[in-house]
Amino acid sequence: MCNSSLPLFLLLVLCIISASADPYYENSDYKPSSSYTTTSDTVFSLKVPTLDETTFDNLLSFGYYRKTCPKFESILHNKVKEWIKKDYTLAASLMRLHFHDCSVRGCDGSILLKHDGSERTAEASKTLRGFEVVDDIKAELEKQCPKTVSCADILTAAARDATVEVGGPYWAVPYGRKDGKVSIAEEAALVPMGHENITSMIEFFQSRGMTVLDLVVLSGAHTIGRTSCGSIQYRLYNYEGTGKADPTIDPKYLNFLQRKCRWASEYVDLDATTPKIFDNVYYINLKKKMGLLSTDQLLYSDPRTAPLVSALTSTHSVFEHQFAVSMGKLGIVDVITDQDEGEIRTNCNFVNAYY
Repeated sequence: MCNSSLPLFLLLVLCIISASADPYYENSDYKPSSSYTTTSDTVFSLKVPTLDETTFDNLLSFGYYRKTCPKFESILHNKVKEWIKKDYTLAASLMRLHFHDCSVRGCDGSILLKHDGSERTAEASKTLRGFEVVDDIKAELEKQCPKTVSCADILTAAARDATVEVGGPYWAVPYGRKDGKVSIAEEAALVPMGHENITSMIEFFQSRGMTVLDLVVLSGAHTIGRTSCGSIQYRLYNYEGTGKADPTIDPKYLNFLQRKCRWASEYVDLDATTPKIFDNVYYINLKKKMGLLSTDQLLYSDPRTAPLVSALTSTHSVFEHQFAVSMGKLGIVDVITDQDEGEIRTNCNFVNAYY
C-alpha cells in the first residue's frame, strides 16, 4: 500500500513545488497563446516590485532590454516561429543546443563559437543543429539595436520560444548574460550523450546547481526530437559486449528499432508514441520499456528516479509546469554578467577580437 501511494505523494509534492515557483509572463513583448491565469485583478495593500525591477544575484533581470532593445523578444519570437514552420525538428534542436551550451562553462554562448578546437567542432557536437536560427536572429537584432543583445541571451530565449511553438510551456527569461570568449572542444565531452549511468547523471546536474527532479523533468524534453541510429545501435545488437540486445527493451519495440536502424546514419524518434506532441507520454513509454536512450530507460529502473517518473506519468500539467521551472534554472547556470569576463558578440560565430 505504501509503495503504490508513493507516486501520488510525489505528485502532491511536485504540485506544491510548482505552485511556489511560477514562471512569469507579464513583462514580455509577446505573450503565449495558451490561457494562463494572471493576478491583474488582485488588489495588494503593499507595493509589489514589477518584473522589470526584479533582479537575480547574478545580475540578470527581466527588464534588461526594455529600453535598449524593446523589440528584442518580438523579433526573436517571429524568427523562431518562421524557422520552425519550415522545419518542425528545429524546436528540439534549439532546446538541445541550449542544453549543450549551458552544460559547458555555463550559458555563455560558447557552443556557438566556430573556430578550430571549439566546442562546436567536437565529436560530441557533430549532430547539433539550430546555429542558423541564432545567426538569423542576431543579424536582425544588429540592425535594430547594434552591439546590444548577447548571443547567450538569444539562444536561451530561442529555446524557450521553440518549446512554446511545439505546445510546451512558456516561462519568462531574465536577461543580461554576456558571451564567453573561450570554447574548448575537449570540454564538450562533459555533456551527457545518452549512455551514462544514473549516478553520473545526478552528479552532473548537481555540479551545476540542479536537482534529481530537474534531471528527470528535463529528460522529458525527449518527448519530441530524434537521435541518430548510430547512438543506440549498441543497445540493439551488442549490449555490453554480449552480442545481444539490451534486455530492458520491450521486444516489439526492439523489433521495430532493429528494422529501423540498420544504418547508423538513419534517425529515429525519441518518443515512439507521440513524437510531435509535447506531452508526458515520454514517461509512460519508460514504464513500457520503450525508452530509446539508455539514460532514458534507466530513469525508471533506478530507485532514486523511478518514483518521480511514476509521478510524472499521472498528469501532463505537472510535467509541463515543472519543465518550465527546470528550464528556467538551466538558463541561469554559471552565467557571465561581468563585461571584463565576457562581451556582446556582433557575430555569434566569433569573438569580437577575431571578427
